[in-house]
Amino acid sequence: MSASVSPGRTPIDFGYSSRQTRLGTRLSLRWSVRSVAVNAALVAIALVAAVLALGFGDYPFSPAEVVAALAGQGDEFQRMIVIEWRLPVALAALLFGLLLGIGGAVFQSLTRNPLGSPDVIGFDTGAYTAVAIAVLTLGTKNYWGVASAALIGGLATAALVYLLAYRRGVQGFRLIIVGIAVSAMLGAVNIYLVTRADITDSMSVGFWAAGSLSRVGWEGLIPATIGGLIIVGLIAVLAPSLRQLELGDDAALSQGVNANRARPALLITGVAATALVTAAAGPIGFVALAAPQLARRLAGTPGVTVGGAACMGAALLTCAHALSLLIAELYRPIPVGLITVCLGGLYLIWLLIRETRKSL
Repeated sequence: MSASVSPGRTPIDFGYSSRQTRLGTRLSLRWSVRSVAVNAALVAIALVAAVLALGFGDYPFSPAEVVAALAGQGDEFQRMIVIEWRLPVALAALLFGLLLGIGGAVFQSLTRNPLGSPDVIGFDTGAYTAVAIAVLTLGTKNYWGVASAALIGGLATAALVYLLAYRRGVQGFRLIIVGIAVSAMLGAVNIYLVTRADITDSMSVGFWAAGSLSRVGWEGLIPATIGGLIIVGLIAVLAPSLRQLELGDDAALSQGVNANRARPALLITGVAATALVTAAAGPIGFVALAAPQLARRLAGTPGVTVGGAACMGAALLTCAHALSLLIAELYRPIPVGLITVCLGGLYLIWLLIRETRKSL
């Protein structure tokens, strides 16, 4: 271990190689060279994938032409295609992947379970139910109406799961089981609503449920960015208590963290991170599930980290977005949500097999 310590004090074994940088007399930052290198590589992958995605479409551009257009060079038509049409979608892939990674890291830390993801627990299904009710029974068709319904549905489902799982506190495993049960019931409601509705409205709801970034424009990206910055700020404040809660409520309380106050605040912030994405683009599954664990394994940290999960989420979603555009050029358009579900399903199978072998 390479953490620096004050003379005369016993070094603390954090379980992985780390360094410590002091910020003034009262603050210090502990960081790992490997984690910084992995996160920097993930950010670079996300940016390269975003540039490639900006070049795909009916009017293809090379990476050099995309960079020139972003720098304000090239002709007016090229700048209009890249900046006004495609750039909001590419930025949405970066931002939404980051938020999904944060949401997944929060829930997996709180539940201390790699399956503790918002989409597994059922918050995306709750958002789907609210959108189905709004579109199929109330006739809501505009973007902001659908986005508001998704946000309310996700938050209401999170509150219901939390209340049903609460019994002198909330245990991670119980929260996951209750979430899966609520998700199954809401799934049945969704199927009933879709089968009883007009075929055109059913197709509209089904397309939204597939999860697509193509519906995101500047008018939707700007408020989503403001909301995302607020969530990132809240996570930066709450992240220290998240690390203490991983040790258990008693250990957290001994270190000055009130679990009954910190846990609901973290749950609301994690739900808001994923609900914001669902409201803007529809359910994009498995990024929140896979990003924290993949980042942890690459960085070699003993637990999931919010920063690593955010970088991995951004890289995963931008790569999935670029892949969906490449498939559209070769075959036909496919929503990015279908690609993340396919890749995430493979990851979930691998994870279940690995955990089963470890328990034998």
